[in-house]
Amino acid sequence: MSTSPDDQRSLYGTLSLETDKAEHGISASNPGPRNTRLVQLNPNSDIPPPTDHGVVEPFWYSFDLTHRRIQEGGWTHQVTARELPISTDMAGVNMRLTKGSFRELHWHLADEWAIMLSGRARVTVFTPDGAMFIDDVSEGDLWLFPAGAPHSIQALGDDGCEFLLVFNQGNFSEESTLLLSDWLKHTPPEILERNFRLPPEAIAKLPKGEPLYIFASEEPAKSLADELADVRRFAPAPELSYTFKAGSMTPTKQSEAGSVKIIDSRNFPASQKIAAAIVTVRPGCIREMHWHPNGSEWQYWLKGRGRMTVFPGQEAARTMDFNANDVGFVSKMAGHYIENTGDEDLVFLEMFVAPSFQEISLNKWLRALPEQAVAAHTGLSGTEIETIPTGDTTLLR
Repeated sequence: MSTSPDDQRSLYGTLSLETDKAEHGISASNPGPRNTRLVQLNPNSDIPPPTDHGVVEPFWYSFDLTHRRIQEGGWTHQVTARELPISTDMAGVNMRLTKGSFRELHWHLADEWAIMLSGRARVTVFTPDGAMFIDDVSEGDLWLFPAGAPHSIQALGDDGCEFLLVFNQGNFSEESTLLLSDWLKHTPPEILERNFRLPPEAIAKLPKGEPLYIFASEEPAKSLADELADVRRFAPAPELSYTFKAGSMTPTKQSEAGSVKIIDSRNFPASQKIAAAIVTVRPGCIREMHWHPNGSEWQYWLKGRGRMTVFPGQEAARTMDFNANDVGFVSKMAGHYIENTGDEDLVFLEMFVAPSFQEISLNKWLRALPEQAVAAHTGLSGTEIETIPTGDTTLLR
């Protein structure tokens, strides 16, 4: 099991007795106003480990702090660079649809990567070469809709669905998507008549007022196979699949400490600009010390609780605690680890604006170096160096 923050701090007692006294003595007292619930959720920010130092930009936010837009048919809320300024190249949207409801036909300026959190949905995407893709997705499955490709999402089943959307654009906003109903109402009726070759009475039926965005509807009357057969009369199937069944995927890496599923352009060719890893860390275990050379890391914490220390260099480091529905961010090249501090599995997403997942393991680097170089830098003996894990560990007890 993971140790408490106080027990963790005892490990650093040799660093500075004065620092330890400051943390546990009168210097750490706080008799003024406090948000005790927030402090309880983030004890490592309230009283950080002695190894924390300097100023590090905030790298934590939570969907539970954001405004939820609720409409008949579901809801949505988002964490973007407006909420987490350090995240300049990625943003996330959490959305729920009730049975049969649609996220209306629309398209974006950014790519949309998604993971199903619960339930089932039917998704469509239309490609620039005139192909139509349709598939049903379930919990744990992914999709990728390229920028500019129009698409839709419809909830299936009595419980509807919930999903996370990730965009490769930090200032993305769900309020600024290009919606079908919005375009139609801002086009002169006579142009609509000519474009669709429909009479005025038909054009009068088109949506008026606020854009549909999320709206209630009936579930599809036809099976996926029947809908695909109908669609093929007008549009061919695309060469690529725009969904990925990550829920049934065999982990890329697995050990007693947990598992990692890596999904990028190598096994999900449609995802050319966004790479991801789904990480499960067992209680008391850690995601080893590492960094990523080809992109910043945007995180979504799906389950459990943990803590992360981020080291961006220049003698700075900061530790924060995370819980389910939180968002984390690690700048490109910054060293970090993640520890499961709870009593259940910790599950989180690692997302990158990159075609492939890349990382540098501190352990693998040290073991790959000549022993004399490691000893000179660390003061460790040859026997001690040999105990450092080697190989593709990633997760450690």
